[in-house]
Amino acid sequence: MSKPLVAIVGRPNVGKSTLFNRIAGRRVAIVEDTAGITRDRIYANAEWNGREFTVIDTGGILLNDSDPLRAEVTAQAQVAVEEADVVLFMVDVVDGITPSDAEIADLLRGSAKPVLLVANKADNAVRDSESSEFYALGLGDVHPVSSLNGRAVGDLLDVVVRRLPDEATQENYPEDAVRIAIVGRPNVGKSSLLNAILGERRAIVSEIPGTTRDAVDTVFERDGSTLVLIDTAGIRRAGKIQGSVEYYTVLRAVRAMERADVAMVVVDASDGLRDGDKRVAGYAHDAGRACVVVVNKWDLRVGESMREFAEQIARQMPFIDYAPVVFTSALNGTGIGPAVDTARDVAANHALRIPTGELNRLVQEAVDEHPYARKGRELKVKYATMSQVKPPTIVLFVNDPDLAHFSYLRYIENRIRRAYSYEGTPIRLTVRKARKVRG
Repeated sequence: MSKPLVAIVGRPNVGKSTLFNRIAGRRVAIVEDTAGITRDRIYANAEWNGREFTVIDTGGILLNDSDPLRAEVTAQAQVAVEEADVVLFMVDVVDGITPSDAEIADLLRGSAKPVLLVANKADNAVRDSESSEFYALGLGDVHPVSSLNGRAVGDLLDVVVRRLPDEATQENYPEDAVRIAIVGRPNVGKSSLLNAILGERRAIVSEIPGTTRDAVDTVFERDGSTLVLIDTAGIRRAGKIQGSVEYYTVLRAVRAMERADVAMVVVDASDGLRDGDKRVAGYAHDAGRACVVVVNKWDLRVGESMREFAEQIARQMPFIDYAPVVFTSALNGTGIGPAVDTARDVAANHALRIPTGELNRLVQEAVDEHPYARKGRELKVKYATMSQVKPPTIVLFVNDPDLAHFSYLRYIENRIRRAYSYEGTPIRLTVRKARKVRG
């Protein structure tokens, strides 16, 4: 299951971004006193009482504003409400109920989503009592908070996690099913690739970018294995998306990758490698998914060999140098079988666990052959363990975590990759301070 979504909405300058930053636990959104700073939706992962969710910051809603930019911001906020599992409607205790608040309340009363009315800037007991006027909006209980100093934000989050969807909801797929998300910027042939894999017309194929608005799961069997294909809409940079529907599709595509084992990053060979392709690959890498770069429409590429194109990908996307590159033509049906087989292989690598004893032997051999020191002190790895898979995550317990430079961690990662087949999957290395053993 992908993480549930919590959207923060309200008119401009009521403190939405400040609350967003506090819930996210870090300064993500720009916070200024000027109204309308947040134009696009911003997403961040959050956790409260052991429950993980994604929080969405939105631009301020002004339903009757004639400014085209403001109208677009309002449309994005409305899309966030549509996609969210819980909506936090923020108002300002100091200002009291405004006409804009009343209009937004009318909009939210028509939503089937849980709506929590949050009265911000309630810094003391007097402000708490003043917040009672917001009951007139007809949205139920009022939750007075101060997003600036954190007053009562914990109480609000207690209510939020109680209103999130049941964690027990699961897709009815076999436990060993391999989930493959087909992702890429618009119009690179993702739906055509899905159809070619299935051998039948299951998805709409169109030259219009954004045809696939929702993630569509298709289950099929191949050589005794159960595979789940997740077709998604193209991902574009926020500043270039023209309309709320495409904002919606970006979020769905990112969420699809979060619940997949493998991301097939589709590149249009006829266009060459674009910045949008790098962004999509970056989303997959950040989500910790196994990855296969699928160069589609290869039949349209003239004057360049597969090797040259693969080298170009390696140069321009070094952060996924672990990902295999396959070449396909969804139109002609070439390369489709190898692409699926490669996705299955990297899914197996994504779940591969190294026994603790073997892992420690590998790491110690790497350290012995190439010791590392900084500031006159030698880094010593006391113990290593693989804390999880999907992606493979290794914790190194060391004498001083500050000595572990990223370049040395990359050296250790490469040594592990030489010994084990981890093609197609990221490996995450973290360092912790080794505890002294007391006798």
